[in-house]
Amino acid sequence: MKVSDLKYERMTKESIVSSAEAIVSAVKNATSVEEVLKARETYVEFYKEFLTASSLSYMRYTINTVDEFYLAEKDYYDEITPMVQNYMVEYANAMLESPFRAELEKELSPLVFKSFEVQKKSMSSDIIEEMVEENRLVTEYSKLMAGLTFDFKGEPMPLSLLRKYMMDDDRDTRRDAYEALGKRLEEKSEELDNLFDKLVKIRDKMAKKMGYKNFVELGYYKLGRLSYDETMVEKFRNNVLQYIVPVVARLKKENAQHMGIDQLMLYDNDVNVPGGNPKPVLDKDGIFDATTKMYHELSEATAEFIDMMMENEAFDVVSRENKWGGGYCTSFPKYEQPFILANFNGTSADIDVMTHEAGHAFADYMTAHNKFAAELSVGGMETAETHSMSMEFFAWKYINKFFGENADKYKFMHTFDALSFIPYGTIVDYYQHLIYENPEMTPAQRNETWNKLEKQFRPYLSTEGMTYLSQGTRWQYQMHIYEVPFYYIDYCLAQVVAFEFLLESRKDYSDAFNRYVRFLSHGGELTFTDLIKEAGLVSPFEDGALEGVAGEVEQLLKELRQKL
Repeated sequence: MKVSDLKYERMTKESIVSSAEAIVSAVKNATSVEEVLKARETYVEFYKEFLTASSLSYMRYTINTVDEFYLAEKDYYDEITPMVQNYMVEYANAMLESPFRAELEKELSPLVFKSFEVQKKSMSSDIIEEMVEENRLVTEYSKLMAGLTFDFKGEPMPLSLLRKYMMDDDRDTRRDAYEALGKRLEEKSEELDNLFDKLVKIRDKMAKKMGYKNFVELGYYKLGRLSYDETMVEKFRNNVLQYIVPVVARLKKENAQHMGIDQLMLYDNDVNVPGGNPKPVLDKDGIFDATTKMYHELSEATAEFIDMMMENEAFDVVSRENKWGGGYCTSFPKYEQPFILANFNGTSADIDVMTHEAGHAFADYMTAHNKFAAELSVGGMETAETHSMSMEFFAWKYINKFFGENADKYKFMHTFDALSFIPYGTIVDYYQHLIYENPEMTPAQRNETWNKLEKQFRPYLSTEGMTYLSQGTRWQYQMHIYEVPFYYIDYCLAQVVAFEFLLESRKDYSDAFNRYVRFLSHGGELTFTDLIKEAGLVSPFEDGALEGVAGEVEQLLKELRQKL
């Protein structure tokens, strides 16, 4: 069935309350393991219904953020989701406290119960009011950014289209695009600062209501992390500084010389190939045709997957006014249907949609029938991002379909961008730690904090003289900082593992891809670190992991540069 034809029906508050309370009661009053398992089956169906309705309303809102009906539906789910999450915690508590827990862990999985324990720590009925307000503020930010247009060369355009010029071959064009960005953000600076301040304060209030020192610990629990904590992330961050940053700084300096640039500016950072980054040689229809051929050649499973996606028109990639400016993959569990939203702009990012976001969708497709998909999904966010980032690299074998004679230029750019991203992603995460540990910071202090981290993790880059952005405000258009606290480090962890899959694929492509499919097919039924171990890779938390990856990727980049 086409995604546009999927039936949307609001789950009323009354039906949610009735179903949830009946499920919790059934678990609490069960007199046998079989009765608990039957109640769990009812919970799984209930939760799939809720996720499907919520995801459909959100998807249809993002394809047109001024659609009054779906805006109202999205607002409705923003309002009731905290209540549903509270019922989920009640269900988790009932399962944890069941006299049949030992038998249930054997029937189900100890990991399911570990996830219940984390869930319990992430939610309380005491913070429902604050969660509703948090959702409202996030929507306000999302609408603000979706509705912003930037005046570039006399033409108003959304950020998704301005980004094309921010990556233009011509340096003056890039600088002018960033100037347009800075000027418009400066006009909205008070609104952006106020929104973020309110979000920081409301999240801090939630954490303290639940007995936490600050939002950091609560934020980790909200992301459902089962195999790593703050201490391990801090170790990773320090290793990025020790091993990744020096390599990136050295490569950036060398690359700037190749491009004839004395001082690398923020507006130069996304262009790594002399003469300009390679662009797809295909239009939208050509990209879709090449994508279908690629996944047909890759494996039987990917062929079946892409045919389903194309037949059901499960993509929306055309940029337009009032469409949400980012990109994502979501799914509608009731229909076992993934969906991808993006904003094509004629750059290599268009191809990343067909690899990265499709990697997410392929994971949804492969895990739809997993026994614990409702409780454990495709895994944590770090696991999900490994699925997508690794697929980007497995697509290298077919990348000439999209870039023609510039395939090697794409590989160089892709590798360089991916390695350079790790310090940036670490900044985003570290910034949030510092902000939520010090929630009373003023806007000026937050901007100062950002600039300090930039100098530490990206010492090769300057914003001097750039309108507004030189003040340390780059973070304001990084949507994750407002919308999903502490998510961003998951991209960094995943990038390291994806690099390992790339390096393994250069030794034995078929073996590496089969290991990747096993990694992906487990979903959340193994922890991130156990999945890495089973795949025969090294965890990014282990000593020496980043040193090894940095060294091998630097050598790869030198080999690729010789082909430019």
